[in-house]
Amino acid sequence: MHLAYPAVLAVLLFCIGLYGVLARRNVILVLMSVELMLNAVNLNLVAFDVWLRDALHAGQALTLFTIAIAAAEIGIGLAIVLAVYRNRGSSDVDRLRDTAETAEAETLPGDPDADADAAQDTTADQATAPAGKAKKAEATA
Repeated sequence: MHLAYPAVLAVLLFCIGLYGVLARRNVILVLMSVELMLNAVNLNLVAFDVWLRDALHAGQALTLFTIAIAAAEIGIGLAIVLAVYRNRGSSDVDRLRDTAETAEAETLPGDPDADADAAQDTTADQATAPAGKAKKAEATA
């Protein structure tokens, strides 16, 4: 068997997985696409191991390690997806990215614009505090 057949199949699998990672919105489908890409790498490792007739079968050994790492990655990834779904109610990648960006933009410490706004709010509160106390005194009297 020629080396080109499994290599072409691996390239096709990797391209499909890459498309899935870049185009999908659901986190579960993104994780499945990453698995597809890892399987393409595994196919290349085994194909080159057979083609080179390696006595130690290093390609197959690396494939086993890759499968073990992929299983751990899926377990941790699904745990994270379930935790995010419980907290946010959605596993949509775009919605999660949008909420992370807005929360980050609102609470950046040391932001000069935010510090200037906070300083203006403080001076405005200090300026209206005596007037507010006077109105409160009038209302109670």
